[in-house]
Amino acid sequence: MLQSNTNQFILNTMVKQKPEWQLILYIAGQTPKSIKALDNVKKYAEEYLKDKYSIEIIDLLLNPQLAEGDQILAVPTLVRKVPEPIRKIIGDLSNEERVLVGLNIKPL
Repeated sequence: MLQSNTNQFILNTMVKQKPEWQLILYIAGQTPKSIKALDNVKKYAEEYLKDKYSIEIIDLLLNPQLAEGDQILAVPTLVRKVPEPIRKIIGDLSNEERVLVGLNIKPL
């Protein structure tokens, strides 16, 4: 479920305690690539990280200053904050193998 929260969005999961996987998806409005990236990250998280994740969606059209913190240069960009180390994937996340390896969910 997507909820508006001061120009930021948070995708709620069934997580009762602090999630093992904290993901942030940076987008720029409701572009086709942003929508596809959100759909893809939700699909992968539900399939591979069931009940162990949270996804925060940050729209940089509404809050451009938030790009600086994670050094976002292109959108959409997915950032894995937890577990460390921080990892980033740019694009619509349609290549499942690349996303899973990039997030270290699936080994090479």
